[in-house]
Formats: sequence, C-alpha cells, structure tokens
Amino acid sequence: MNSNTLRMPARRCAAATAAAALVAAPVALAAPAHATGGGGEGRASAVVLRAGLDVSLLNKTVSVPLKAALNEVQAPASAEKTALTVQLDGVDQGRPLQLLRADVATAKATADRHRAEGYTNLARARVHVPGLPLLSLIEVEQVTSKAVCEAGRQPVASSNLLGHVTVLGKKTTLSTGGTTRVEVPGVGEVRLDLSKTHTTSRTAAATALRLKVSVNPLKLNVAEVTGVVTLAEATCESPKAPVEPKPSAKPSGGVKAQSGSGPSKENLAETGGGSATSYVAGGAAILLGLGGGAMILARARSRARD
Repeated sequence: MNSNTLRMPARRCAAATAAAALVAAPVALAAPAHATGGGGEGRASAVVLRAGLDVSLLNKTVSVPLKAALNEVQAPASAEKTALTVQLDGVDQGRPLQLLRADVATAKATADRHRAEGYTNLARARVHVPGLPLLSLIEVEQVTSKAVCEAGRQPVASSNLLGHVTVLGKKTTLSTGGTTRVEVPGVGEVRLDLSKTHTTSRTAAATALRLKVSVNPLKLNVAEVTGVVTLAEATCESPKAPVEPKPSAKPSGGVKAQSGSGPSKENLAETGGGSATSYVAGGAAILLGLGGGAMILARARSRARD
C-alpha cells in the first residue's frame, strides 16, 4: 500500500505537466503581427529664379504686382527644366520684358523612399526689372544650390557663387557674413544676401542669392520698383521611416509545478488555459482512481483465497 501511495502523486504530477504543456503550446507558436504601415517618399523642389515685385507707375496712381518663376520643379516625380528666359508682358510701355536671360538655367528635383534632392545651376545670367531696359539689376557668372535629404541621415544644404557679381553696373564683392548694400544715385538700391542655408532633422534649404530691390528710374512710365528676387533655390524633405513590426504576443515562460493535487487556478489562468484544461486534468484523476481501485480489489480476492 505504501509503495502505491507514493506512486500516485508522481502520476498526478505527470498528468498536470502534460495538461500544462497542452495549454502553453498554442501561445508559444503564436506568429508575430505584420507592420501596420510603410515608409513614405521624400520631397524636393528647385527653382532658378523667383521674383515678387511691385511696380508703381508715375505719381503712383497705379500699382502692378509682378510674380514670376523660372524652371520651378517639384518631386516625388522626378523633374528637370532648362528654360533660359522668363518674360513679363505689359509693364514696359506695353512691350515684353525679359526678366532673366542666361546661358545655363537648370533645375532638378528627385525623390523616392531613400533619398530626396533639389539642385539648381545658373550660369552667365542677367536679371532686369521694369524701367531699366539697358542696365542689369544683377549679373552673375555662376551660382548653384543643392539640398540633399537621405533617410536616416542629417540633411545637407549648400550654395556656391563662382566668378564676379555686377549689381546696377557696379562690380561687387559680396559679404559671406551678412547683407551687402549697393546704391547708385538716381537709379536705386539693392541689398544682397549671399548663400543662405538652413537645415533641420528632416529638411534642408539653400538659396544662392536673395536680392531686396528698391529702384526709382523715373523712365518709361515707371516710378518705382520694389520687391524680392531669389536666384538658385533648392529644398528637400527626408523620406519617412517605415513602421517596425511588433510581436502580437510574448511566448509563455511555462507553468511552475506545484505540490499537492495539481496546478492551481491562478497558474492555469497565467498560461491562457481554456475549458479544455479542466477536462484533461479530470480525466487523469479518474484514471488514477480506477487504477487504485483495481489494485485494492485484487488484494481482497487474494486474502479470500488464503
């Protein structure tokens, strides 16, 4: 009897372990969830020239706003433009005015899921404003701007000015640390900012030249021209990083075996066990009870024979 009594807890423990394994197995095999979203394409833009001017006619009786852009491009869709002139109509006694003439005027913008870039290149260019048909507002040998935004890297912006610059007929040395002021008596004034760049964690912008214009030529029915002219501008925005996949459930660490008649209700709840767990454990107990009863009956028969 003692040997049988010692075996019964071991059998019950084995049955409890088997039941716990059945409960824990589905959790351990659970598959991780898929990503809920992907990355996005970057953005980029470029423009060779952008002008916003106000033209006042004699006695300032009429004010004509003038806005123009040359070779303005934007991406995600890759784009490139190379027009060499931009023209305004109806401001020079009804005759068209060529605001810009250049030998090279290129703007490019490209963007995808890994990289975005804006680039401009302007060479041997002359900018004119109404009232100054023979005198250039500015002449440049070459200016370039570039903005690059790569996924996972710090954006970069750069601008370069090569060769000399002439403003209102004067050769000018531009300051890299601030604003350069050029004034011509009887004509007007121009303030220039050279190579302005700006970057953040995801964006970059570069402008080769920015001119604040105020001219008063008093010719050709024009009294005053004011505004801003920008040369060689490029911008970009980094692509968005894809969303990383996250597992939907952590594998179970298993169930601790307990002494006594079997696993407690708390441990079964930790493994995520359902109603099937109680049936498995109950079946094991019934089998153990039947085995013990059969052994007692056999001993009783043996004694009766004796």
